[in-house]
Amino acid sequence: MTARGGEASGPRPSSGGAAEKVTAETRAAEARAAEERAAEERAVEQALALVGRGRQASGPHTTTPHTTQARTRPASAGTPASAGTPASAGTPEPGSPPPAPPSPDAAAHHTPSTHHTPGASHTHHTPGTSPRAHSETPWREARALAERLGRAVPLAAHRLPLDRALGHVLAEAVVALTDLPSFDTSAMDGWVVAGPGPWAVRNGEGLLAGRGAAEPLLDGQTVRIATGARIPAEATAVIRSEHARLDEAKGRLHATRDVVPGQDIRPRGQECRSGDQLLPVGAVVTPPVLGLAAAAGYDALVGVPRPRVDVLVLGDELLTAGLPHGGLIRDALGPMLGPWLRSLGAEVSAPQRLGDDAEALRHALTTSDADLVLTTGGTASGPVDHVHPVLAAVGAELLVDGVSVRPGHPMLLARLPGGGPCVVGLPGNPLAAVSGLLTLAEPLLRGMAGRPAPDAYSPPVYEEVQGHPHDTRLIPVVHRADSVVPLHYNGPAMLRGIAAADGLAVVPPGGVRSGTEVEILDLPWTSAAPWTEGCFT
Repeated sequence: MTARGGEASGPRPSSGGAAEKVTAETRAAEARAAEERAAEERAVEQALALVGRGRQASGPHTTTPHTTQARTRPASAGTPASAGTPASAGTPEPGSPPPAPPSPDAAAHHTPSTHHTPGASHTHHTPGTSPRAHSETPWREARALAERLGRAVPLAAHRLPLDRALGHVLAEAVVALTDLPSFDTSAMDGWVVAGPGPWAVRNGEGLLAGRGAAEPLLDGQTVRIATGARIPAEATAVIRSEHARLDEAKGRLHATRDVVPGQDIRPRGQECRSGDQLLPVGAVVTPPVLGLAAAAGYDALVGVPRPRVDVLVLGDELLTAGLPHGGLIRDALGPMLGPWLRSLGAEVSAPQRLGDDAEALRHALTTSDADLVLTTGGTASGPVDHVHPVLAAVGAELLVDGVSVRPGHPMLLARLPGGGPCVVGLPGNPLAAVSGLLTLAEPLLRGMAGRPAPDAYSPPVYEEVQGHPHDTRLIPVVHRADSVVPLHYNGPAMLRGIAAADGLAVVPPGGVRSGTEVEILDLPWTSAAPWTEGCFT
């Protein structure tokens, strides 16, 4: 099988110098990762300082992600940064690679309809400020910044009836309101007995679930009992129907197996006692959580609202129906983004199709009451790429202006002034937009909703995967046994690969050799989480 960049897969190292080379490469990769983590912390602190939130104000809220308050968007405490001044700008880290030049591969996938120029550098500034050169943010730093920004934008908690709580994140812990079970109950259909046998059968219809307390059993007595029925006082065990023999002539019950005191009885408080914490703040409400909450006496839960998202589709060249013709192309992002965002736990409005209209974009941004505005296309510096100029004109804080990732590097993250919504600008190419969605929008929404980060995992890939010289690459993959296999059709304008994928492999600069473990970003529909309406399961 050939590598994704067209290179043939090399043989696996076996011994001698090859093994030493692999070890050296591994150490170099670990050193790069450590340097990236250190740079990430510095860049995140610098970026969050632009919105007036340091580590104390916006640290991880794994226990109390949201407070119960009126829904507001706090305005930034600091002076708004000029649009186009990324938070991570400044002195480059020692040893960091220079900005990547335009690559032939990137240029090959560029079309005028995508509204971006791969590899281009931009200068944007607010009137009255000095323009500053554009500097892309490393991929991991961009994701960390987006999540922490989301956690610094609290959404007011609210009470949700159980039938509307599915998929929300708990803003208050679930504490048992009663013992579970709240009384001793029978775990089986059969006979409840007191003392040693054989037992005299007490007359009557027996004990059924949902009835009040029964008369105490006398030593040597038995009575029929149903699963879930209250155990009478003085009872010592329950004998399953299949383990008992009834002598009707003598009115006696005999056990066919040894009877152990307490068998098949669920004692009061076996599962929990009143006041026990059942679920912590930050837990996602799944179907079993709903069942547990109901059993513990809840009619409603206090949860974090789903973040609300407006989607703005830009571009005069986009069709909403029919075949491409006359230089026009079908809009692939409008139909895709709504369901994808819902699968991430967001509430999404119908896409607004604005074309290449700067004034319409400005109006949509400044009148939105969503928590996040997502734009598609127009994030570069072409003649109809209006996102940067409009953000500058409205005084937005531009926190991320380009990310060192392929595809999708001309993405952006901004915050509108006056406590306005966050803005994520996606490139117009479809797979590049997916990259932006997973790099910036997913961690931002996860932070807003207080969702925990998914557990990272890194299966091996058994072929060489070509990387970018300086940037991270995100490549669609499928799972095969205990490894992943990269998919073809992974160009910026392609969706064929991601449509068949289980996730995206995070390929570090320079690529990886066969047998290397790669981090995987799961797609929302590859698991049951987050159990929201519209989620693919």
